[in-house]
Amino acid sequence: MNDKRALDAFSALAQETRLRIVRLLVQAGPGGMSAGAIGDAMDGASSSRMSFHLSQLEHAGLVQSRREGRSIIYSASYPALSDLIQFLMRDCCQGHPEVCNPALKALSRQCDHVKGDAHV
Repeated sequence: MNDKRALDAFSALAQETRLRIVRLLVQAGPGGMSAGAIGDAMDGASSSRMSFHLSQLEHAGLVQSRREGRSIIYSASYPALSDLIQFLMRDCCQGHPEVCNPALKALSRQCDHVKGDAHV
């Protein structure tokens, strides 16, 4: 991930509703959620506000959408989120990567959990 992509992602996440949406979609797993269900989870936010926020997140590459019948399903873009974390950790700890190992292990366990959900 280059600096521009990272800045776009961080800019998108720097808004409370969008951060909540990404966290919700990460929790939902690879199957994602419909736009309506996301709106309901965001305290019944209007469809136009949800559309705006989801569009911003999709433009930043943090979520992806697909059509299922009459619904649009949104899911977290796990590769993009992983790339963002790797961007932050790339130059970790001035040559002392052991300092970062706890964070990397926790991330690895979380990713394994998500991968396990994808196979259910």
